[in-house]
Amino acid sequence: MNLHTLKPAEGATHRAGKRLGRGNSSGKGGTSTKGNKGAQSRAGYNQRRGNEGGQMPLHRRLPKRGFKNVNRVDYKVLNLSQVEELSKRYELQEISPESLYVHGLLNRTDLIKILGNGELKTKLTFRVNAVSDTARKAIEAAGGTLEIVI
Repeated sequence: MNLHTLKPAEGATHRAGKRLGRGNSSGKGGTSTKGNKGAQSRAGYNQRRGNEGGQMPLHRRLPKRGFKNVNRVDYKVLNLSQVEELSKRYELQEISPESLYVHGLLNRTDLIKILGNGELKTKLTFRVNAVSDTARKAIEAAGGTLEIVI
């Protein structure tokens, strides 16, 4: 190794950017590559999101369809087969928002609905927000208890 062969590590340096507005001989003086006049040449210019320069923006060209029901209640759905599997895997005696949150299975604000697909063999305590009729019958048949939490 000699002094004349020393180089910085790969990726440690990068080329300096354009030095704008440093005289006409630099090729980037005068208007500093921004053209003449107009909003885009001024300081503080910021193009609005969705602006297409006079052309009708995409979000206005496309038709509106349907509606969003503001009263909709979204449940995280668990079938009895999933409940059976979760109770074995995490050794759960109670199915509730708190117990499922502790194990990282849902968010703190999620609502739970139990549906009747599958079999329930384990006697469990349920504290949930909603339950279907078939799931209710299967829970009671397995000897479990059910509490609807609002």
